[in-house]
Amino acid sequence: MRILADDLTGPEIAALLDEHLEEMRAVSPPESTHALDLEGLRAPDVTFWTVWDDTHGASLLGCGALRELDPSHGEIKSMRTASAHRGRGTATRLVEHVVAEARRRGYRRLSLETGAEEYFAPARRLYARHGFVPCAPFADYPEDHHSVHLTLVLT
Repeated sequence: MRILADDLTGPEIAALLDEHLEEMRAVSPPESTHALDLEGLRAPDVTFWTVWDDTHGASLLGCGALRELDPSHGEIKSMRTASAHRGRGTATRLVEHVVAEARRRGYRRLSLETGAEEYFAPARRLYARHGFVPCAPFADYPEDHHSVHLTLVLT
């Protein structure tokens, strides 16, 4: 597995993010869908990574991003494992990568928003395994019973 900084120009990542946005819109009401599109992920405060498997040609396994909320607080965005590659540890490797980068940057806290519906239960379990705990809404997220906010203290 290779994790690479990505410029969001490849057709594979565009297709994966389209799938991601489509699924988020299918399982969450519009006002509770906080996934970023390609332009949102190209913002200067966002670093975006893709995960590749070169075993049998280059296969896109997944993606994720880190958004700087302020100099001490980051947010995980757009974590996604390609449907055909789930269960291979892609998300675990990517969360470890993002947490390590947040520590390298000197963030004191790393947070995220995910869904409250059963569909998002595997994501919530993944983050809990990495030490994330429930928190109040952060940044500009409203209180919303369709959202779960999680944070990890890094200090």
